[in-house]
Amino acid sequence: EQTDIRYLYSSLLPNGVDLRQVTVLPKAEWVRIRDSVDSAAREAARIHAERKEREDMHFRSKAVVKNWPNTIAGQAQRKLKAKKLREEKEEEERKRLDLEEAQFQAAKRKEAIEQAKTYQYYQNERVKGLHVSLLLTEVLKERDAQIEFKKTKPDIYKKKEEEMEREHEKAILKEQEKAYERYMNRQALCRDHLEQIKEHKHQAELDKLEAKKEGEEIQRLTKLYKLEVQRENEKKLEEKLEHRRMHCAHVADQDILKAVQEQKQEEENDKIRAHFKAKQNMAKLRREKEAEMNRLMQEHRDITTNRLVEQMKQTFEKIDERVARDVAEREAEWEKELKEKDEKNKAELKSIAEHRASVAEKRAKEQHEKQAELDYEAEKEVIAMCKEQEFQEYANQVIDSESKTAQNIYPLLKAAKEGAGAGHGPVYRERGGIRPSYQARDINGTQLPSYNCNTTEEIKELNTNGNIQQAKGRLGFTW
Repeated sequence: EQTDIRYLYSSLLPNGVDLRQVTVLPKAEWVRIRDSVDSAAREAARIHAERKEREDMHFRSKAVVKNWPNTIAGQAQRKLKAKKLREEKEEEERKRLDLEEAQFQAAKRKEAIEQAKTYQYYQNERVKGLHVSLLLTEVLKERDAQIEFKKTKPDIYKKKEEEMEREHEKAILKEQEKAYERYMNRQALCRDHLEQIKEHKHQAELDKLEAKKEGEEIQRLTKLYKLEVQRENEKKLEEKLEHRRMHCAHVADQDILKAVQEQKQEEENDKIRAHFKAKQNMAKLRREKEAEMNRLMQEHRDITTNRLVEQMKQTFEKIDERVARDVAEREAEWEKELKEKDEKNKAELKSIAEHRASVAEKRAKEQHEKQAELDYEAEKEVIAMCKEQEFQEYANQVIDSESKTAQNIYPLLKAAKEGAGAGHGPVYRERGGIRPSYQARDINGTQLPSYNCNTTEEIKELNTNGNIQQAKGRLGFTW
């Protein structure tokens, strides 16, 4: 048994360790050693447990005081909640206002579009004509009202005349009072004028005395001026005599200078004659030299002529060679032109074929365009019918509203007839639904009426071939 125990313990020990050399400690000592080793971990665990307990207690405290209204946190929470509710309410209000604004703007846009459509519709010629007829109806209605007013006008005017008579009498009395007041004002003004006349006379006498004194002063100054002028004339006379004396001396000096200049001129003439003689000698020498030069030039000209004859001979030889070369080149060009002509004919045949193809394509395109035009005309006719229906509805509304207040609505009925143009003829669908007018072929050009009589129908029957048997009987072809 001890052997088994030893074997068991030896299996738990590391290799090479003898069990007999292992120290066995008591349990209390082992616990003490283990506690000393694990004290740091246990302390950390204890601190962690205490911290966790405090946190749990803090959370429980917060959960308890969370709904208390008399705490700072509760008040802050309540304020935040109120602020959030207020912001949500303001946001809802803003959304509501934005929605209302969007609806209002949409309504305004819709109204503007409707107004634009109405304005565009009113610019139509037929609608303008209907509005003109409406205005004429209003004018006729106003005319009827004026006629009714004229029937009651005399009584009204009689009262006005009596009132005007009373006003006239009052005005006459007032004018008389004003006239008396003006008379008194004129009397006072006359008295003022008399006083002013007296003052003016006194002032005129004073002015005369002043003018007399000024005249005496002017006479004295005139005498002084004459004396001064006399002194000035005497001084000018003395200066004139002095100038004359100086002029005589200057003339004497000029005679002396003239004699000296004549002597100098004679000397210059001698020099000119000597120069002219020397010039004649030089001209003679120049003529001799020119004759020698002409002789030398003639010799040079003869040499040049002989040289030119030789050059011309060589030139003619070169021309013959060039002519032969040109003939050869011309033949080559002729062959080239024939070749180009053949190529041109081929190109023309090709272009003719292409032209035929393009013509066929053009015809197909024209047929397509014609069909498109027919479709467009059909659509245009449908649109015209829709517009006519819309116009008739609008015209009927106007006529119904005016028939309640006006008696003469014939202009509106005439303007509301089918077809634009307001004529008496039939409606032409293929011309945009217009109703033209027809004029008599005379100088007046009166518009023909729109009614039909029996004579018209009879003439139409005579000119139509509805029943050939009746026509034969009428002409006498009976068997």
